[in-house]
Amino acid sequence: MNRCLNFMFILALLLGLSFSNVYAIEKKDFPITPKMNNGKKWRIAYLEAGAYENYTDNLRALVIALSDLGWAKKPVFPKSGNAISSKKLWLWISDNLKSDYLEFVPDACWSNNWDEKLREKNKKIILERFNRKKDIDLVLAMGTWAGQDLANNKHSVPAVVISTSNPVATKIAKSIYDSGYDHLNVRVDPTRYERQIRIFYDIFKFKKLGVVLEQNTIEGRSYAAIDDINRVAKERGFNVITCNAPFSDVSSDDAYNAVLKCNRELAPKVDAYYITVHRGVTLKNMDKLLAPFMQYKIPTFSQRGTEEVKCGALLSIARAGFKYVARFHAETIAKIFNGAKPRVLDQLFEDPPRIAINLKTARIIGYDPGVDILGSSDEVFEDIATPR
Repeated sequence: MNRCLNFMFILALLLGLSFSNVYAIEKKDFPITPKMNNGKKWRIAYLEAGAYENYTDNLRALVIALSDLGWAKKPVFPKSGNAISSKKLWLWISDNLKSDYLEFVPDACWSNNWDEKLREKNKKIILERFNRKKDIDLVLAMGTWAGQDLANNKHSVPAVVISTSNPVATKIAKSIYDSGYDHLNVRVDPTRYERQIRIFYDIFKFKKLGVVLEQNTIEGRSYAAIDDINRVAKERGFNVITCNAPFSDVSSDDAYNAVLKCNRELAPKVDAYYITVHRGVTLKNMDKLLAPFMQYKIPTFSQRGTEEVKCGALLSIARAGFKYVARFHAETIAKIFNGAKPRVLDQLFEDPPRIAINLKTARIIGYDPGVDILGSSDEVFEDIATPR
């Protein structure tokens, strides 16, 4: 009996080592060096959930990261502020990026504009093109909706999913380590928002944390990371005070007004506020959205990152212009073009732990950051920026 058990243990161990070695070799065999697609350029498409500053920031950073790897000459993007749409940015890249290897296809850029009906229409158009015309080599899926629409067996075009809050909970990826589809690769950072909330709590030890979200959709709860927030709240012993603000199937103005209304309601009730990803939260209106918390001297933490801290949020995790995550996605794309199946490539990627802080906001709310906070801050802003 013992011999049998020993044999089974050794066999399982050998099988595990064999699988691990094969997996490691498969990943190792795919370089990131530029190569052509049988003498042609690789044709790239783009799909987004709707207009959102994070998406254009990610797209710019990705193109720069690809150029750093040698796949294109480094672009000098126009100084058009943060209001430029993804479509306009995509067309600019299509016309101006100098590359012997990549083509950002001008008529292969789709935005769902946060509209469910348009989403369904675009999905049909995209799948038909992928399966009939077959002129796309890779698609960038920006946001949860885009990832969900391409996470299926209705096509086989390699898809790289970018900027999703919780791709496992929203059923884009099967698990942290496996997308579930050979053609799909999804960046996953399962504890990103838990880390943010723990950092915020450890600094301020708040009792009531305010959160604005679209409460009645899976996507809205995912964008706000409300399950992660509640998990840390239970662990640390604070209350979460939520307010509902729709962002899908409403206009940009309605989304903004809903968040503003919530912020005015929450400010007198909470002693800390977590700024979640929401269509109603844009850099150009940060001053108005933050005004209630400035008035009540409430510390704020941005889920999104550095740009919102620059515009008045007190704290966040420094993103360094999306440099690190863009490099991760660029290397993934390079490996796919060198023959890797998207599914076998790494999905887990955690942002480096760096703090961003706005000292002007700190002075307004009466917060004096200690040496430990300033010492661990990678990005320190002395003033509050006003976006164009």
